[in-house]
Amino acid sequence: MLLAKPSGVLIRSLLLSLYLLVFTIPYALLCFLVFPFMDARRRYVMAATWCRITLWMLRTLNGITYQFKGFDNLPNGPAVLLSKHQSAWETLAFPALMPRPLCFVFKRELVFVPFFGWTLGMLKMVQIDRRKGHSAFASMIRQGRARLAEGAWVIMFPEGTRTPIGVRGQYKAGGAHFAVSAGVPVIPIAHNAGHVWPRNSFIKYPGVVTISIGKSIQTAGRTPAEVNADVEAWIETEMQRIDPAAYL
Repeated sequence: MLLAKPSGVLIRSLLLSLYLLVFTIPYALLCFLVFPFMDARRRYVMAATWCRITLWMLRTLNGITYQFKGFDNLPNGPAVLLSKHQSAWETLAFPALMPRPLCFVFKRELVFVPFFGWTLGMLKMVQIDRRKGHSAFASMIRQGRARLAEGAWVIMFPEGTRTPIGVRGQYKAGGAHFAVSAGVPVIPIAHNAGHVWPRNSFIKYPGVVTISIGKSIQTAGRTPAEVNADVEAWIETEMQRIDPAAYL
């Protein structure tokens, strides 16, 4: 359970918000201006650099650090990463920490968000227009396969939205369906970032985020439902191992 907010934690959270306001907006504008003159790899590096700087600020200002378990389970080849989703922390930490470029799958409406969305729309990610129904999924398959062929890992959050600590969201099979269609393995990821940066929270709490990476889940000859069930079982079992107090 999260404790009451001491004044130091509140002040440090205010300082982080000030950093995000003063640094992130100009950085996003710079990206928007220079991206047309850069190839996709350099654009990603520039965006991931902001993630690394912000991760450093979170450590310096808010006392948020991290540790990996199972890092060696990351493959030297194409894969789909399916991760627990508790916080905004993982969305900026994964591009900063993973050894390959990541391709996020996101709804197209996000590209209209000022600064953040404008920059996101100029990266080689997978955009889904949900209004197009079945053709939207076909577009995701096409875009995702292209990103895998270029050496990126496709990453998705099967719960769809951030969940509170100790809560199991509904695991949707879209990520497993894509992995089966693309013929690549799935890498399940569990983490407890919700303790340091709870969903929709202004306050950031000091602590260590544990990121646990599971072994590859093969997709050949299997249905999306079978793969998705394995992903859910591994992540939720691992969540109880790395964060037992949340599941009492």
